[in-house]
Amino acid sequence: MKFFILVSLMIASVFSLKAQELNCQVSIISDARLELTTVDQEMILELENTIYEFMNNTQWTKDKFTVEERINCNLQLQINAVPVTGTFSGSLQIQSSRPAFSSSYNTTIFNFQDDDIAFTYSRGSALLYAPNQYRDELSSVLAFYAYYVIGMDYDSFSSRGGTDLFSIAQEIVTNAQSSRAAGWKSSERGKNNRYWLVDNALHELFSPLRDCIYEYHRKGIDVLYDDVAAARSSVEAALSRLVKVTATRPGSLNVLNFIQAKTNELKSMYSEADMKEKNEIVNLLKRIDPANSSKYQEILN
Repeated sequence: MKFFILVSLMIASVFSLKAQELNCQVSIISDARLELTTVDQEMILELENTIYEFMNNTQWTKDKFTVEERINCNLQLQINAVPVTGTFSGSLQIQSSRPAFSSSYNTTIFNFQDDDIAFTYSRGSALLYAPNQYRDELSSVLAFYAYYVIGMDYDSFSSRGGTDLFSIAQEIVTNAQSSRAAGWKSSERGKNNRYWLVDNALHELFSPLRDCIYEYHRKGIDVLYDDVAAARSSVEAALSRLVKVTATRPGSLNVLNFIQAKTNELKSMYSEADMKEKNEIVNLLKRIDPANSSKYQEILN
């Protein structure tokens, strides 16, 4: 009997180590100028927990994750308007990171602000993601970013490893075309929305960016602990791939999003490099993102 109890406990412990893909922290803040009713405030608290449960308890892929392997991400929903009770609009900040090998350092993979957030929510409602179906705005937006975040993480560990996840994110965009909500269509103002984010990710023109993401992390960030000089060399080689993309699509959303998420990291990485090496990386970054040349100039200090 003791043997069977021990085996049962071992099996239970194994299953307890399994987890969903995301370790997502969720926060909701409201504009200080909003005059929220007690009902609004209670609904926002409930909504925060509902989003947390949705992101962390949905099984997004068929892959098996342990608790330690979950992808760390943060969602911050900024409520700017509550036209009527249960209707919200604002912006969503999404950030994800992953650990560097052999160290406690975490590197930012994705950092994006979506300003096209508007949805309705009823108290007691559950968020459910339905493949191949647009059910409601909030679940579609959250599912889109869940798959995009996982896709970016996979791309950082294996060459173009996130393709299947980006394809699912693109299906979510396609299914949302019939909605009147903003952020899903190619024809909207500028190219700073969900449509272009995933369309660029899957476009062959942007394949050098995906190769850069893989090499930057696997040959650069992941060897920093063992060989800083080799890591910096690999990082520069990876970033040089982006010159071809920016020559064809200057100021593209995905390239700028990636580079700007890495600015502080690059400044720290090159803090002890010699001046020749600093100048090389600064000149490269200025070619990729000339509009923010002053930020990259700080690497020389």
